[in-house]
Amino acid sequence: MEPFSPLGWSPADLADPYPIYRRYREADPVHRAGPGTWFVFDHEHVAQTLSRRDFGRNRPAHLPGRNDALYRSVRDWLVFLDPPRHTRLRRLLAAEFSPKVVAGLRPRIASIVASLLRPLWGREEFDLVREFAAPLPVLVISALLGVPGERHAWFRERAEWLQEASSARAARASGGLARASGGLARAETAAGELTEYFDEQVRARRAAPRDDLVSLLAAAPGLTGDEITATCVHLLTAGHETTTNLLGKSVLHLSARPDLARTLRQEPALVPSAVGELVRFDAPVQMITRWATEAQELGDRKIAAGDKVVLVLGSANRDPARFTAPDRIVVDRDTSRHCGFGMGIHYCLGAQLARAEAELALPPLLELLRGFGVSGARYAEDLVFHGPAALTLRAIGTAGSGAPAPPAR
Repeated sequence: MEPFSPLGWSPADLADPYPIYRRYREADPVHRAGPGTWFVFDHEHVAQTLSRRDFGRNRPAHLPGRNDALYRSVRDWLVFLDPPRHTRLRRLLAAEFSPKVVAGLRPRIASIVASLLRPLWGREEFDLVREFAAPLPVLVISALLGVPGERHAWFRERAEWLQEASSARAARASGGLARASGGLARAETAAGELTEYFDEQVRARRAAPRDDLVSLLAAAPGLTGDEITATCVHLLTAGHETTTNLLGKSVLHLSARPDLARTLRQEPALVPSAVGELVRFDAPVQMITRWATEAQELGDRKIAAGDKVVLVLGSANRDPARFTAPDRIVVDRDTSRHCGFGMGIHYCLGAQLARAEAELALPPLLELLRGFGVSGARYAEDLVFHGPAALTLRAIGTAGSGAPAPPAR
């Protein structure tokens, strides 16, 4: 087969990469795409690699040009660390993202959901990503970090700029040098400004602690200033991208399946299971990378020490060897072994929080879909953080008369 590469894909393939994944999964599941680079498509070997300690994570992506603030931040992100640094930092953060803590946040999350959705009912048309799916996780993580309300818009903009680093690398590789330079410049600016902001917050919390995550990190023994600020920036970025994509794609899929939307309205107890199934069906993060720390075998392939191994989570979650009828959304399916949040020591720290956000957002979004339909979607040129960059909803049956009112409660 030709070497796998998503660069230069059409918008249709970017929005629905699963037919392409299927071809590679069936013909060459552990696929050599070039010297020292592998893509893994089947569930068995993706799950195996995620759980093995001889595939490491400690090699941040190369950032072309001078991106000093961005590199200094990224190198200390939890997702790029291996033990023992990873173990120490994750143990500290795990208590703040436990089921008990997240359960205590649910009333606050529900309030944010309601405040964002309420004004949309009076509109004829709006971008759900910009108006709801993107701000929701930023507002939630802001509450955890103790960011004041007047900073939320600024915080959200910097989160979006940081996200451009990923799509900028894709643009550079496919020849879009001007767009790549612009995206990396904005990401560099965001990294520098956020680092400066959190440096100030850490100093303030050490002088006067509060009940927030920055205070916890500032008081933790053994953490450097760079590790603390990088962790704050990472939490903002990781939570923003994944939840935004999950919410946007969930609305797309449910809008296209009115019978399924109706079932979930009638049986709200199915919503938590549906969230897990929606993550499996169309994961918000499609690929993650590991590096072989020693020579080894994966399937019948010989992987050399230092090789890059890209695990295609989206493909593994559609593997019929693991999930029956994987291309269907089955809301009561057992999704306990899906790869959408990773596995092993790097299992997504914020998975509980992302689930809570989606579980609380889905019921009112289902009500919104009674009066609105999707009229347009544009996917970002990014197959790692995968989801619509814009999702236009338009009121059903209106012609200048205004959108319907929200349902009475």
